[in-house]
Amino acid sequence: MAYQLPQLETLQPGEAGRVTLTFHEDGRTYDLPVLAGTHGPKVVDVQRLYRDTGYFTFDPGFLSTASCDSTITYIDGERGILLHRGYPIEELAANASFLEVCYLLLYGALPNHSELTEFDRTITYHTMVQEKMKSFLEGYRRDSDPMAVMVGTVGALSAFYSAHMDVHDPQARAIATHRIIAKMPTIAAMAFKYALGQPFVYPRNDLDYAANFLHMCFAVPAEPYHVTKVQARAMNRFLVLHADHEQNASTATVRIAGSSRATPYACIAAGIASLWGPAHGGANAAVMAMLEKIGHRDRIPEFIARAKDKNDPFRLMGFGHRVYKNYDPRARVLRESCHEVLDELDKKDEPLFELAMELERIALEDSYFVERKLFPNVDFYSGIMLRAMGYPTPMFPALFALGRSIGWISQWKEMIESPAQRIDRPRQRYMGAPVRSYVPVDQR
Repeated sequence: MAYQLPQLETLQPGEAGRVTLTFHEDGRTYDLPVLAGTHGPKVVDVQRLYRDTGYFTFDPGFLSTASCDSTITYIDGERGILLHRGYPIEELAANASFLEVCYLLLYGALPNHSELTEFDRTITYHTMVQEKMKSFLEGYRRDSDPMAVMVGTVGALSAFYSAHMDVHDPQARAIATHRIIAKMPTIAAMAFKYALGQPFVYPRNDLDYAANFLHMCFAVPAEPYHVTKVQARAMNRFLVLHADHEQNASTATVRIAGSSRATPYACIAAGIASLWGPAHGGANAAVMAMLEKIGHRDRIPEFIARAKDKNDPFRLMGFGHRVYKNYDPRARVLRESCHEVLDELDKKDEPLFELAMELERIALEDSYFVERKLFPNVDFYSGIMLRAMGYPTPMFPALFALGRSIGWISQWKEMIESPAQRIDRPRQRYMGAPVRSYVPVDQR
C-alpha cells in the first residue's frame, strides 16, 4: 500500500500582515510584521522591538519563539507529521539509506545515482580516525560513561584535524562535515569496545554505513562476524529516524556554539553534551529502567493504575511525547524493525521483552491512553530493540548522538551560510538585588 502524503496548508513565505502592540501605560502603539513560512503557524517578528520600544519579550524555554529560519525539518506535532526537506519521515525510513538522508539534509535534495556513489565513497574513505586517537581514548577510565567519552573525543577532533577548521572557507566546511559523518560511528564503536575491554575493530569499506557500525561494535578478531540484513536495516532505520528534529535542546546548543564561529567539532561536542541530559537523550534508557522496575507482567495492572492516578508521581516512560500530540510518526516505523529484530533473535519470550510487548498492547487498546494520545513513542521501541541487539543502556544516548550528528552538522552548515546570522545573545529579566554600594569588610 502506497504511503499517502499528508495534506498541509502551504503558505507564501514572507511578510503576511502586521499586528499592533499597544502599551497601556502611555497609550503608545507599535506595528510588528507578521511572517509566514512554507508550513506551520505564522510568527510575529520582534527583532526590532527592543531598539524601537525599549521592551524585551519574555519566553522561558523559548517555547513560543522562533530562533531562526530553517529549510531542513518541519514538525506538525498535532497531526504527527515529520518532514525532512519536505519528505515524510515514513517514506525516508522505509526506502532511503542513512547516507541518502545525510545528503538530503546537507544539500536540500535527494542525490541521483552518481551523486550518491561519490558521497558514499567520500564518507567511506573518511571513516578511519587518526591512529593516535586510540592512545587518547585509552586515557579514559574503563567505566567511563560512553557519552563522556563521546564529548571528549569528538571535541578532540579539533586537535587531531586542525588543518581544515576555517568556518568561512566552504571547502574546509565540507571536509569537516564529511569527517563528522564518517568518524562518528567509529568513535561510538570505540567507546563501546573500550568499555567492554575488547580490541578496537577498524571500519570496513565493503560494508554500508549501518552494517559497518554494527561490525565495529560486535566483531572480534578471533572469529568472523556477519551482520544480518534484519539488524542492518534496523540500525539504518534507527539512524534515519533520529537524524534531525527541528530546534530541540541539542540542536539549539550546536547553533548557539556555532554562532561564535567555534570549530564544527567543538559545536558537535556541545550538542552531544546537551543530548547527554536525561530529559533529552536518556528517554529510551528510562524506558528500560521502568521495565526493570515493573519486573513482571503480573505487576502491569498495578503500574497502569499508578499511571492513571494523577496523585501518583509514577509515569509510564516511552508513552506520549513533548512535541507530538498524536502518534509519533517515527514510532510507527521503528515498531516494525523492533519486532523484526526480536523475531530474528528469538527474544520475544524473554521476560523483559514480553513485559514490553504487553505494555504496548495495553497502550494501543486502553481508552485512557488512546484518548490522551499516550501512544508508545520512538524511545519505547528503540530501547527494546537496542537492548535486544546487544547494546547496554549507557550506550543508548551515544547511539542517539550518532544518528543526530547529521542533523547537527546540517543545522550548523545552514546557520554558518546564512547572511542573517549573528552571534546568539538571549536576553533576560533581571530579578536580583537593586543597585547598591560596596561596604568594606570590617563594616559588614
